Amino acid sequence: MTQQYRITLLPGDGIGPEIMAIAVTILKAVGQRLDLKFEFQEALLGGAAIDATGEPLPDATLKTCQDSDAVLLAAIGGYKWDTLPNAQRPEKGLLKLRAGLQLFANLRPATILPQLVDASSLKREIVEGTDILVVRELTGGIYFGQPRGIFESETGEKRGVNTMVYSESEIERIGRVAFEAARKRRGQLCSVDKSNVLEVSQLWRDRITALSAEYPDVELSHLYVDNAAMQLLRAPKQFDTIVTGNLFGDILSDAAAMLTGSIGMLPSASLGVAGTPGLFEPVHGSAPDIAGQDKANPLAQVLSAAMMLRYGLNEPQAADLMEQAVQKVLDAGYRTGDILSPGMKLLGCQAMGDALLEAL
Repeated sequence: MTQQYRITLLPGDGIGPEIMAIAVTILKAVGQRLDLKFEFQEALLGGAAIDATGEPLPDATLKTCQDSDAVLLAAIGGYKWDTLPNAQRPEKGLLKLRAGLQLFANLRPATILPQLVDASSLKREIVEGTDILVVRELTGGIYFGQPRGIFESETGEKRGVNTMVYSESEIERIGRVAFEAARKRRGQLCSVDKSNVLEVSQLWRDRITALSAEYPDVELSHLYVDNAAMQLLRAPKQFDTIVTGNLFGDILSDAAAMLTGSIGMLPSASLGVAGTPGLFEPVHGSAPDIAGQDKANPLAQVLSAAMMLRYGLNEPQAADLMEQAVQKVLDAGYRTGDILSPGMKLLGCQAMGDALLEAL
């Protein structure tokens, strides 16, 4: 029996429409092979939405996304909108979308593909074989805690205040996502905190440790965030799945991303409460300088669609097919300009899409 899914597409700005078109083509091909039917609907977000409606996230877009099984985003932003007031810029639309979909868990993989290992800034023997998933809490911690602001004391001196705060329920919620993700990988979870200094991290460690009793098949370890940052560079292969708070996750996920040598190859997923659609998008930006020139790398968008299948729709076989297609085109020596190395064959965005179809 055909399984049907309703997918909202947010092509966005810059190279977004180009790479989104490739991902949709590959999704359709995979769907035909596995008897999956995707109902696609496009909506406006970011600069494209500002130009059309004056708002970076129109109400209609949020409603469409909320009524979907999953949301696939390409990229937003660009020089054209950089001079707008902060509240009206494209990035505000993405933040409002995350809030509107109640997305609290960000999944950022950092996988060293064997074909691109020499693109890393670290030595081959250090990074080869690295496959890390960072699970970052997305809606709490110091970025959202109260009180916050810049205040003037009685003496006239100004003080900046931000509050790092997590409740037990917030910690357990992100913890469950991380344990479940680790189960789908190699069964190892490292929780990163600063519990030797911060009381909020003491609570974090206590609750993650207590939660581990429900996941006896997952091996749990703990690291302080400063040591974790060092270990990511010293011996990244020791990590499987990492779970941490908003601030620490923001930093560590970018550090892990650079192990791969190319941010243009990295997908991400943001997941919410049960019954709400997840948001899946490449890590890279909208690259307005090459938009419309058939130079964009669509592989991160395709891998984001694979994450949508795996984590959003629970279709691991379909996800495997998409990821294997990416591996095959790289094995064949096909490269876009951002990952081109001597001896490889340069392809444009559309030609890379054709190569992916052939690989399927």
